[in-house]
Amino acid sequence: MQFAVPRRRLPSAAALLKFARAAGSGLKDVTLRIVGMREGRLLNRSFRRRDYPTNVLSFRYGGNRGDLVLCHPVIAREARSQGKTVAAHYAHLVVHGMLHLRGHAHGRRMEQREISILRRCGIANPYAVE
Repeated sequence: MQFAVPRRRLPSAAALLKFARAAGSGLKDVTLRIVGMREGRLLNRSFRRRDYPTNVLSFRYGGNRGDLVLCHPVIAREARSQGKTVAAHYAHLVVHGMLHLRGHAHGRRMEQREISILRRCGIANPYAVE
């Protein structure tokens, strides 16, 4: 775990690790880094050629290693606009990113895996419209 932003208003490290472990079967060495807008934008621009910060970036190294970068201001803003708690949105994005590290691509099958993992962790379906 790496925190490049103040830890207030963030889910606990234990909670983030719980979600990562729930989705990270087979991954041995993953760093979770929580960043601010500047670093989130720089990484997204450098690696995806998109000049804005995004909620989560996944970087896979070899078979079972990788990094997840979560941009706190983006996650907090999205949680508010979607009527979710910040903790629930973090749970979803950690699971989402870990599945990418395991080689899953966006689509219905990945969404179903996310929903199932989050349900086991006590988190509601992130795709349900209220």
